[in-house]
Amino acid sequence: MKKWNSSRAYPKRRRKNLSQNRLVPNTFLYTFNYAEEEEHLCKLEVRSLFRADLHAFVLESSISRDPSRSPFIKEKIAVLFTGDRLEELIQKVEAMPPLRGTYKVIGINYRDIDPLDKMEFNERKGIARQIGCLVPGAANLHNPEIVFAITKLKGKWYFGYYSENQGMWLIHQQKPHNYSTALTTRVARALVNIAVPELRGVKVIDPCCGIGTVLVEALSMGVNITGSDYNPLVMKGIRNNLAHFGLSGPVFLRDIRDITEMYDVAIIDMPYNLCSVVSDEEKFAMLQSARRFAKKMVIVTTEDIDGILGEAGFEIVDRCEVPKGKFIRQTIVCC
Repeated sequence: MKKWNSSRAYPKRRRKNLSQNRLVPNTFLYTFNYAEEEEHLCKLEVRSLFRADLHAFVLESSISRDPSRSPFIKEKIAVLFTGDRLEELIQKVEAMPPLRGTYKVIGINYRDIDPLDKMEFNERKGIARQIGCLVPGAANLHNPEIVFAITKLKGKWYFGYYSENQGMWLIHQQKPHNYSTALTTRVARALVNIAVPELRGVKVIDPCCGIGTVLVEALSMGVNITGSDYNPLVMKGIRNNLAHFGLSGPVFLRDIRDITEMYDVAIIDMPYNLCSVVSDEEKFAMLQSARRFAKKMVIVTTEDIDGILGEAGFEIVDRCEVPKGKFIRQTIVCC
């Protein structure tokens, strides 16, 4: 198997110190895209990352997140100026301090946009060109260091720094080893965000890590995560998957009941296929062990385990359902 070139796998993103231009975003717009069956998972992720409810395909928040963290965020605008009228926005752009890098301006519509806010193609191009001519700097339409975006939301105009999702989880679909019953990389990435909205200072474990789908997503985001599994047959596959993407992290062969270290959060995909029949007593023992070593848990299950969670000492604080084929996966957040 040819090893993946990690320098080629992860697109290089231009990093620009926004403070160089003396402009500080005061709010952020995020646009979202998801399939119908993923709607509730997306909204659960939004509640975790932004502490807000998502009612449409766009969200305004004071919280800044890298759009590539989420499998559902499409674009982000770090808003510099707003205006009730386009002319008001134009005046603010004209007063910008000189830029220290090349730039371009684009106009965007979000999914399912209100017809009153929608800019038709020619209008969008024209407004972007008009605004672009007023930005004090050197324009570069093909390879700019800075991309600005303009959009309209609920009758109000927004202008700011633009960034888009790099789709890292798509790269991670090409693992050397996989299970047909494993979580998709898209779901796994959302689970990590639900479990770990703030990346720094959080110690995480996936005690039933299987082939390592959650580990790959978590490690690629810089999460401090440990993996373990009781099945010796998957150990080589897990390590090969991590190495394939140039990732590394601790992975142990052990039963969940033998874990002694303390963790801030556990992510557990409960065994459910025909080769992993688990009795209620075994489920209780697994969850009771998790209660002992983790303060918080995000669990994925195809069965009703609310009663077992309660017996194990967990309180359910949020949840959603995600259909897959003929069965439904529940994602449950516990503390």
